[in-house]
Amino acid sequence: MDLLPDVWRQDFWLPPGVTWKDMDQLADSDRARPQDLLIALPLALGFVALRCMFERFFAPPMGRCLGVKNRLQVTVAPSPKLESFYTQQSRQPTQSEIVSLMSLCGKTQRQIETWFRLRRNQDRPCQTKKFGEAAWRFFFYITAFTGGLLCLIDRPWFWDRSECWRQYPVQPMERAHYWYYMLELGFYGSLLLRISVDIRRKDFKEQVIHHLATIFLLSFSYCANYIRIGTLVMLLHDSSDILLESAKMFNYATGWRKTCDTLFVVFAVVFLVTRLVIFPSKIIHTTLVLSMETFEPFVGYYFFNILLMVLQALHIFWAGLILRMVYKFLKGKLEKDERSDEESEVEEEEEEDKGGEENADQEGDYCWERSKDTLNSKLSMLTNSCVLNNLTNHRASVADRMRKAQ
Repeated sequence: MDLLPDVWRQDFWLPPGVTWKDMDQLADSDRARPQDLLIALPLALGFVALRCMFERFFAPPMGRCLGVKNRLQVTVAPSPKLESFYTQQSRQPTQSEIVSLMSLCGKTQRQIETWFRLRRNQDRPCQTKKFGEAAWRFFFYITAFTGGLLCLIDRPWFWDRSECWRQYPVQPMERAHYWYYMLELGFYGSLLLRISVDIRRKDFKEQVIHHLATIFLLSFSYCANYIRIGTLVMLLHDSSDILLESAKMFNYATGWRKTCDTLFVVFAVVFLVTRLVIFPSKIIHTTLVLSMETFEPFVGYYFFNILLMVLQALHIFWAGLILRMVYKFLKGKLEKDERSDEESEVEEEEEEDKGGEENADQEGDYCWERSKDTLNSKLSMLTNSCVLNNLTNHRASVADRMRKAQ
């Protein structure tokens, strides 16, 4: 705390009447120190390395066992000028840009539009990659949830929320809770480190806000010794994330539709109950109301609750998407791609607008381009054959007339 002394002013982090010296009553092994958070960075790098190994060596055989298959992708015809425009300027050219590309490349508008559609399809992640990402998160969440439940199930604040503030801030920290915090921080740090190479989803911005808010929330609660309420927040979030990732895994597989539907329904129920009922009525109520029975408001109190409100706003946003999918599911209109609205790529919006007819047009255009040359060659052969037949008949008739004249 000798570094940046203004940042560590006790009126920012601790309630009125409480000082950092009061924390000295705890043994060094039982006290949360801000410098402990530095271990989260090497843990994040370790998670990145572990994930690469998992997705390379473990996820593919798991996917094959579940029947995960990559969709066939049509390889686009090479075009250096179009490729340069695609990589350097835009993946979806406007009408005026298409006109300029027509004169530049000597192609028709439909050929250029087809080329860009096929080229975007090539960049979309395959089912194997999606499955590997979902499987990695599933194994982490189920491990974290199981470990967190085991180290909290017999603690008094797990059953009585008022225990979160009893004798605060002189509350000893157990080693199990220390590692629970560090592993969660390292995991969310690894998600931020990999965010540029992970699959870009429609809720990309919301995911970034969620990861940053979670990291700030865990870091602040650790430094301010909000360990007890922090462990409850992590456990509550991991409970529904397990079902979400497992539903994604079976969604990418083949022949597991009923299992996927069941997991999706269970996930929707658990998410709505934990994030829209338990989280605001138990967690936020504990930090916003019950904490005031122990100490008066301070800067950290407002900062911590604002972060919780940010998470709650994101919960409401995702709940709206889930309810929309549940409605379509009950109506029998929920397609395979529609189920994972939150994880669809941005480019798939045009497919949603045009549906299967556009895919048929893409394949038809491509097949027509390939078969046009063959058709032209056959017509040429037929024409030559007709000309040869006419010449033969003409020569025969001339010879016949000459014989008659003689």
